[in-house]
Amino acid sequence: MKQARRRRNIAVTVRMNEDEYADFISRVKESGLSQQAYMIRAVRGAAITTAEEIDVLKTISRTFADLERQLRGLATNVNQMAHTANAYGFLPSAKTLELLSDLLCDYRKESERIWLSIRSSINQPKATGQ
Repeated sequence: MKQARRRRNIAVTVRMNEDEYADFISRVKESGLSQQAYMIRAVRGAAITTAEEIDVLKTISRTFADLERQLRGLATNVNQMAHTANAYGFLPSAKTLELLSDLLCDYRKESERIWLSIRSSINQPKATGQ
């Protein structure tokens, strides 16, 4: 028996009236996917995000990435100040340093959790039209 060379080797014909077809085409265009990719995602129950929504998510992701970079810089600055304070004999109390450290860690974990959530919603498989 000869093996099929295509990964998807079954063709499906769907009949629609003009209104249904117009709605289908409109939704496919909004999604930025091919007709095939749109149908497969719909059948599998996957969320179909519009191209506009993906652009907004990418913008939010860039914002969170920038905040994360700034937070790392802030942590570096705090570390440098601690080294300088230590060199000159001035040290804040251990309780103050622990409080600052805990606040920075909490903020970083929360922003990273949100950022990863956004990235996972953006990193959807691209439509390849296979």
